[in-house]
Amino acid sequence: MPVYAVIDCGTNSIKFNISERRADGTWRTIVDRGEVTRLGEGIRETGAIAPAAVERTVEAIAGMAAEAARHGASQLIAVGTMGMRTASNSDDFIAWVRERCGVAVEVISGPEEGRLAYLAVKTGLGLAAGRLAIFDTGGGSTQFTFGHGDAVDEQFSVNVGAVRLTEQHGLGGVLTASQLEMALTAIAGEFTCLDGRPRPESLVGMGGAITNMTAVMHGLATYDPAVVQGSELSRGEVERQIELYRTRDVEARRRIVGLQPKRADVILAGACVVRTVMVKLDRDALSVSDRGLRHGLLADRFS
Repeated sequence: MPVYAVIDCGTNSIKFNISERRADGTWRTIVDRGEVTRLGEGIRETGAIAPAAVERTVEAIAGMAAEAARHGASQLIAVGTMGMRTASNSDDFIAWVRERCGVAVEVISGPEEGRLAYLAVKTGLGLAAGRLAIFDTGGGSTQFTFGHGDAVDEQFSVNVGAVRLTEQHGLGGVLTASQLEMALTAIAGEFTCLDGRPRPESLVGMGGAITNMTAVMHGLATYDPAVVQGSELSRGEVERQIELYRTRDVEARRRIVGLQPKRADVILAGACVVRTVMVKLDRDALSVSDRGLRHGLLADRFS
């Protein structure tokens, strides 16, 4: 059976999937993991990917490419998202990856990122018919896709992600209640594009912040995608976790069961984005998709 590999170069983490396509068109996952490399660290201040972030990310991609080769992947696709769309030295980074890893990274647009996320959700979750809203909150941006059934009605990307919000509002450590309230007000102002939209029948969240929050909700000392996929995350649980993170410094957050240690400084910002989206779309709960851009790429390019 043919084996394919996909690398998603996000602003905060690099996600990797190797899957085998069976004769009936279904997929068998061989490897599905991610590494936090902070590709977008400092881009807000300098406009460029920092040398240390380049080194971390290139090293991660090299390891993934080697792993794909060991598993006999016939093709490997790598894509870049918001961090690479905005960085002034993206072309240099792409050249470094090609030279050191033999991997060609394709930078995709925000709408394309949203389309692939919609495809991943529709193939991975059994959702009822009706208006569907999907959002994927990452380190550098948040993608939204609105549709009904199998039809996509609208897609757009907002240049607001956990890395920038953490740096901008000091969300990496302990905050007072009033400091948190000011940050939430400012974040709400970044998402005016959601104001006045009709309430969707289904809201689906995806991305590292949401899957980590779901793992915390379940108390998963070892991440289990089968548990996370399809879970329901309530607004009350999101607010409980916001309080949990804002009262702890990074070291204390790293000890929270279910939270990936390298996400400890940006998790509060991610949780604030999730709450903001839920409030603006008037949803008390969302469905969690463990599948993301990489799964959408598999379905789109290789099915």
